[in-house]
Amino acid sequence: MQAIDNLQELAAIGRLLRESRTIAIVGLSAKESRPSNMVGRYLVDAGYTIFPVNPGQESLLGRKCYPDLFALPEQVDIVDIFRKSEDIPEVVEQILALPQLPRAIWMQQGIVHQEAANRARNRGVLVIMDRCIKIDHHNLLGA
Repeated sequence: MQAIDNLQELAAIGRLLRESRTIAIVGLSAKESRPSNMVGRYLVDAGYTIFPVNPGQESLLGRKCYPDLFALPEQVDIVDIFRKSEDIPEVVEQILALPQLPRAIWMQQGIVHQEAANRARNRGVLVIMDRCIKIDHHNLLGA
């Protein structure tokens, strides 16, 4: 059953990445060597519109940076989170308080928070944890 679950999960991820256009990246770093910055650049090159969310920056990757998710100028399809696991409940609560929920919450590799994930799933939001959106995009949709 594990293999079937994994295939279904991969199919859902592929569909999400094909159908999505906008991604908020919470915790996007200004440092080019940081994974969040590398992922952000990859997503821009892959044709996504990204919205950096980092209260300490004015702009990142040539785009205006937002202090929090409430400040975004439009609804996003995916919220990609680069924050420590212990910070996830606060971010998920902010997501669940948005006027329109995203299709998915993506917690990058190494980031897991089951309780917050369950709260989001109970509201109908797809939750992906402990996976890299860049790696999955490259593997499922090509570079």
